[in-house]
Amino acid sequence: MTFNLADVLDLVTEQVGAREAVVFRGRRLSYLEFTARANRLAQVLHGLGLGCHRERSELADWQSGQDRLAIYLYNGNEFLEAMFAAFKARLAPFNVNFRYGEEELVHLLNNAGAKAIIYHRSFARRLDAVRRRVPSLRHFIEVDDDSPDGSSDGLPDALEYEAALAAAPSQRLDLPHSADDLYLLYTGGTTGLPKGVLWRQGDVFVSVLGGRRPRDGGIIEDGAELAARAGRGGTRILAAPPFMHAAGQWIALNGLCAGNTLIIQDTVRTFVAAEVLATIGRERVNLLSVVGDAFARPLLEAINGGGYDLETLKVMLNSGAPLNVATKQALLEAVPGLRILDVLGSSEGGNHGQHFSKAGAAQTGRFKPAPGNAVLSADRRHLLRPGHDGIGWWARQRHIPLGYLDDEAATQAAFTTIDGERYAIPGDRARLLMEGEVELLGRDSLTINSGGEKIFAEEVETALKRHPSVRDVLVVGRPSERWGQEVVAVVQSSGEAQPDAAQILGEAARHIARYKLPKAIVFVDEFVRNPSGKPDYAWARRQV
Repeated sequence: MTFNLADVLDLVTEQVGAREAVVFRGRRLSYLEFTARANRLAQVLHGLGLGCHRERSELADWQSGQDRLAIYLYNGNEFLEAMFAAFKARLAPFNVNFRYGEEELVHLLNNAGAKAIIYHRSFARRLDAVRRRVPSLRHFIEVDDDSPDGSSDGLPDALEYEAALAAAPSQRLDLPHSADDLYLLYTGGTTGLPKGVLWRQGDVFVSVLGGRRPRDGGIIEDGAELAARAGRGGTRILAAPPFMHAAGQWIALNGLCAGNTLIIQDTVRTFVAAEVLATIGRERVNLLSVVGDAFARPLLEAINGGGYDLETLKVMLNSGAPLNVATKQALLEAVPGLRILDVLGSSEGGNHGQHFSKAGAAQTGRFKPAPGNAVLSADRRHLLRPGHDGIGWWARQRHIPLGYLDDEAATQAAFTTIDGERYAIPGDRARLLMEGEVELLGRDSLTINSGGEKIFAEEVETALKRHPSVRDVLVVGRPSERWGQEVVAVVQSSGEAQPDAAQILGEAARHIARYKLPKAIVFVDEFVRNPSGKPDYAWARRQV
């Protein structure tokens, strides 16, 4: 049996309907209430004529037969209601980066061929400025918020979210849901224009949304087993990153598909460490999701300031960006009993691997591969054995995406077939070590070719972060007459005084070869990352 995500939610609700599903500000929604709201919104979308028009069997891997719904929201129950409503009405919802300017927004909405959009009222002015340049966009559903930019009037032809739900029936739509229905996730565009990754819901559920048993990695194939797991659920999860990125969205959906309770901090426009910690104590949170040092360092500073009840916090889940070993160890010492779970994933490959750290045994950069993962040879023609020479491509087989929306060429480039098995290759370079762990080196698109040597930016960043005066760092290449490209680091110090560059390089030289060391360090007062905590390499290149 393979699962459609709408059916998963309904099954969980039948099992634990009275349990809290989502807690956000003054609203505490049980599974029964959350599912009823998703059903009402699905009725609204279906009533607009939106849904599935061509089944998967009629389409190529890069095509969609379902209308696309843009979700242009900050974190909140509405974001998740919109996703499940779209699944129930057989639309393909997709994430919109709320930091995008007008040109980026136009590109994304046109690339997706969006038919409808659900958005916070504070985005109405920007949306009104671009809507005429997106001919496919016909339907607007507006969620009220505090509109800090003054655009409180909204769009005159938009449906008001709560009013639309109140007028719609709460019964589930009688539609032929399928595991072939789409889950659509847009990449962050870190190294290029955003692309829409098309997943079958049956595959993304197994890959990253809770379709495997934690104890043995086996696939859950029976509805009774899924219901029983939901009955044992109830873990209280705070997903701090924005849901518009996979790092936040996947942990939120995973939690709901397992019958857990999702907590959302009050302030969602920016990350406020003190508020997150206060929420953990107030709501008795068990698991906190973060993205690298951009989240972890402010949390550590606030914890060291004291005054927070973190007794119930047992796991910090880190994904989307590396977490400095020194920061990780300091967190483990500051919060007794805490474990840190590093999860490596990608929009194109799902769950690649994980690593647990506990006090006295912190580590970064090595992962136990998840089922179906492998390391391919440099020419992508065969699988590498543990302890192989050289560098390969991290890849995954089975339960992987179909391809990129309306992009046959990119689909062919990112997926390959070896001995009849199809593999997704997100672009990370890696080594499969003799003991079976995979050492992650970093994205090939961020590789710096200096004097004929390939240098991976993330490997150099990890080494530079070993020095305690380095708060944050990004490594990029710049043109060099001698080397072709040379390595340069953009560094934010952890103190008020500018640290000694020679000391930073000396510490890094203890962990990587000297030819990989930066030829220069550019110190900055303020560091720029995108809202999810992921690196902004375009900004770093401008600094050098």
